[in-house]
Amino acid sequence: MGRYFKQIVKSARANGMAGASEDNADDFLGCLNIPIREIPVTGLDKWFRLEPRSSSSRVQGDCHLILKLITTQRDTSMSRRMSGFQVHGLLLSQLLQFEHGQDQPEAYSWKGELSGPAVTILSHHGTQTDLSALQLAMIHWQASSQHHQACSLDYCYLLELLGTIQEQWGEAAAALPRDQEESLASSFISFVEHALLLLRQLRELFPVTNSNAISRLEFLLRCLSQIHSLQPFRMVCPFQNELHVDIATALKKGTQDWYERLQRNWSPLGKPGLECLPGLISLADAVYDDLQASHSVYGKLFVSIVKVDLFGITYRQLEKLVAEEVQAPVEELSAGLEPGSAPGLFELYITLAEIQRLRTHLLTKDSPALALPGFHLQFLPAIRLWLQTLRDKTRQRLQKAVDVDKLEPMEATSKHSSSAADASLCFSQTQELWAQLAWPESAEALDLVTQLTEDICEAALYYPELVRKKVDTRPLALGEAVSEPLCIALNNVEHIRKATGQVLRGLEWPEPGGGSPGGLPRALKNRLLAMDEDLQREARNMIAHLTAKMVGDIKKYVQHISLSPDSIQNEEAIAPLMKYLDDKLILLSDSLVKENLCRVLEALWDLLLQVILQVLGANRDVSAEFYRRFYYTLEALVDFFHAEGQGLPLESLRDGHYKTLEEELRLNKCSTSECIEQYYLDKLKQGGGTTLSQRSMEQNKYGRLSVRCYYEAAEQRLAVEVLHAADLIALDANGLSDPFVIVELCPHHIFPLARSQRTQVKTKTLHPVYDELFHFSVPAELCRHRAACVVFTVMDHDWLSTNDFAGEAALALSNISGLSRPQVGSSARSMQPTTLHLRRPKANVKSALRMLEGRMDREAQEFVKKLKEMEKSMGDD
Repeated sequence: MGRYFKQIVKSARANGMAGASEDNADDFLGCLNIPIREIPVTGLDKWFRLEPRSSSSRVQGDCHLILKLITTQRDTSMSRRMSGFQVHGLLLSQLLQFEHGQDQPEAYSWKGELSGPAVTILSHHGTQTDLSALQLAMIHWQASSQHHQACSLDYCYLLELLGTIQEQWGEAAAALPRDQEESLASSFISFVEHALLLLRQLRELFPVTNSNAISRLEFLLRCLSQIHSLQPFRMVCPFQNELHVDIATALKKGTQDWYERLQRNWSPLGKPGLECLPGLISLADAVYDDLQASHSVYGKLFVSIVKVDLFGITYRQLEKLVAEEVQAPVEELSAGLEPGSAPGLFELYITLAEIQRLRTHLLTKDSPALALPGFHLQFLPAIRLWLQTLRDKTRQRLQKAVDVDKLEPMEATSKHSSSAADASLCFSQTQELWAQLAWPESAEALDLVTQLTEDICEAALYYPELVRKKVDTRPLALGEAVSEPLCIALNNVEHIRKATGQVLRGLEWPEPGGGSPGGLPRALKNRLLAMDEDLQREARNMIAHLTAKMVGDIKKYVQHISLSPDSIQNEEAIAPLMKYLDDKLILLSDSLVKENLCRVLEALWDLLLQVILQVLGANRDVSAEFYRRFYYTLEALVDFFHAEGQGLPLESLRDGHYKTLEEELRLNKCSTSECIEQYYLDKLKQGGGTTLSQRSMEQNKYGRLSVRCYYEAAEQRLAVEVLHAADLIALDANGLSDPFVIVELCPHHIFPLARSQRTQVKTKTLHPVYDELFHFSVPAELCRHRAACVVFTVMDHDWLSTNDFAGEAALALSNISGLSRPQVGSSARSMQPTTLHLRRPKANVKSALRMLEGRMDREAQEFVKKLKEMEKSMGDD
């Protein structure tokens, strides 16, 4: 067993330590009162390869001390001076040093695990010296905390040792000698001072990017908190400062040291003009990053464990230092502002604004005492200049993006090119910069954001101009009407329209901008609408450029339809036009986004309608078959462009030029009788059968006529009662009229045997009462014709010249009692009368009349002649 300690001696002597002797190793065992036979042999050779580090004077001294212990007998003076408590502590210190050095574990992870021989030695020595559990716990803590200051241990392990002391503290504490209490107090104070030194180097030793380091920091703080909460600490160290005071002091000193190192690296002092800006920006960025870390990582640990507001301490300290650092240089740069300094000053302002916004995380709101509020006023000239610089840079960036653009889709899933993506990114970055700017003064902020909005809108309109020029300078292939680059350019404009609208809606406007809370400010809404209209106009201009290249082909195919002989089928006549449109729209559908495809379809539809109208205008006095063919063409085109709901809506297809074209084709393809019927259908549609409750008084310019109309099925006759009139116009010099009413069934070709009838003349009145009943013997089926009606013409009787026309009204027969519903007995005479509004239609504004005027048959000419005579008798309204 003597080999165990002889190897220690041999190892120590090999390292040049005088006084080491193998012969007195056994005496050391006797000094420790440990029987040799109880020391295990296995593993001793490895355990006793002691290699003291010559660079550490403390370790070398400890090795000399243990060699002295080895070479000293039990009854020497040193043995008498050292108590068993002290010897056990010294022995544990040396064993910790030896074990830590042998295993060389990862830093901060060793938990003081000792090998079997070491545990046996300590156990026997503790038993032989009669050390209590509390004393052993104290020795373990003192040796481990002391060793930790040279070779770091796991803080969890140290926390457990503190817990053991707390557990063992009690009645046994009363028996502790004075020197042992003092040694415990010294260990507590030494550990706390060491920990505070570590906290001064918080940023270097516990970086936020290292999760293991943050974990060590957490348990270091728990150790400090545990020490100050221990009953033993309060007893043996009664005059120590409060923990949060010592930690706050250490943090302030550490922050000051860290900031001074930043200053040495980036301080702008002594650098002229713009040369100081990079240093100021780097300094502010570093401070912001540090404050972010203090809030998000360090602050939570310190508040929850040791009740120290690290973020508040650090923020107030660094904010004041940064404010003092930047004030003079910013004032100097703002006084002699140059365009080159605007981006740098803006970047510095953004960082300072971010630092200022961190104030919201302070636990105590003492903003008036802070240094940065109001700093933005120094930057206002630079911000205005930066907006101008940003505007110019944006235009340059757009120009460059379009120059390198090949007008090809960026990828298979997109239909816009690279320049549109670059432009939208540019605008969104501008929005982000404005959000970062967060100008605190609402009046100035409104002025700034208004200018920024205007600049974005100008840039958004500048982009289509660049793209259009690029498309125009591109040579077209022979016969190419619809090019993919032009389609891509259209898609780019639409992409920018959406992106710009999104950016403008995302701008943060101050309250004075107007508008209700939660809605867009009025000024922004108006500008947004104007920009949207401008971009849509740009798109329409490009579409007009696209469709202009198709005009020649479309005219050619429409002319082909007009020249096709009546002998071929309509489908065959329009086939070339439909194939041409189908081919072009396949290309357009593949190349255009949905919004642009709809716009192109609308433009093509309008172009087709205009071309067909032009062809009709150039062809007069042609056969009805000609118009039927074009009517068929028109309806086929409606179906083509509607595409079963996938294309344009029917409402938009059948509006505008379509109405004019459809009416002209429909009437021209009709016979003379059908045109006359259409004339009366138009008359009924214009309000001939409406009641007074359905019309406003403003439309009652020529008066009203009250009538009752019903069909007497038994007699197969139509009964018409003219009851009275009111508010007729005055046609005589005395301000009155001599009115009578002509009653006739129309159209005349439907009722060729029904002669017109008239009431008596009522003299000198504008409110005549007639109460006259007229009968017309006509079959019921004729009255059910959709154009069948009773026309009431009010005339002013003139004894010396022709009668004057006062007004007319028409009543449809298809819905009267006796035809649309059964008539019961004499109930027809008791039913409510119908009030008709009198009108004075102009014959020359009727489409049906225009069609009839162009026809040379007798029926058409007589009908037009009669209406013109009536119009002539109207005089001026």
